[in-house]
Amino acid sequence: GDIDSTVSVNADAGFSIVSYSGAANAANDNSNNGGSYWTIGHGLSQAPEVIMVKTRSSAAAWYMGHQGLSSTPWQSGSHLVLNTTAANSNDANILWGNTAPTSSVFTVGGWNVINRANSTYIAYCFHSVDGYSKVGTYTGNGNADGAFIYTGFRPAFVICKDTTGNGWQIIDSTRSPFNVTSERLLANLSNAEQTNNTPYDFTSNGFKLRTTDGSFNTNGTTYIYLAFAETPFKYSNAR
Repeated sequence: GDIDSTVSVNADAGFSIVSYSGAANAANDNSNNGGSYWTIGHGLSQAPEVIMVKTRSSAAAWYMGHQGLSSTPWQSGSHLVLNTTAANSNDANILWGNTAPTSSVFTVGGWNVINRANSTYIAYCFHSVDGYSKVGTYTGNGNADGAFIYTGFRPAFVICKDTTGNGWQIIDSTRSPFNVTSERLLANLSNAEQTNNTPYDFTSNGFKLRTTDGSFNTNGTTYIYLAFAETPFKYSNAR
């Protein structure tokens, strides 16, 4: 890429950790590298579907791009903020450089949350891997007998968020070993674990919604998620 990066990558798992410093000519939020923006190598074998990035030089938010946030999420600058409940927002050009990631690089503008001279950054990049992980979206129906979301494996961990303003929900099979799942944590809060909710059944090949809670299943609302398998690359049974 245009910006040198140091990368730790597991290509088989579709995950990389990318460390880099902001470009010397990224002097302000309107910086655009002479109109071509900047590219950063991510080390994966295919384009990432999720990128989480944070500056290490100041107290700033975690910005997350996800392929399901809009029809053109990277070109539109679509993002969520991991440590807040903020709805999906668009900042075309200055966040993802008006360009979708490729199999080798992702693109950034001059916004200080992702690329500023004399600042350092960390980025976590993911793409789906059959039988191991799934980046996706679903649409709520507001019914306790909710939609089934196919992942191709039995989930061990799901993090999800609506695109309209609720918190980040974390459900896993270790704290909730039986259906219906009942424990959740919220990535955007320091609150203790909540046990008064029954959002999902974890099945052999995905998860099914079992709540009308707006954090998981508002009718017509889009939810993004990132899920990982309990038994990767093997046949798994329903529980």
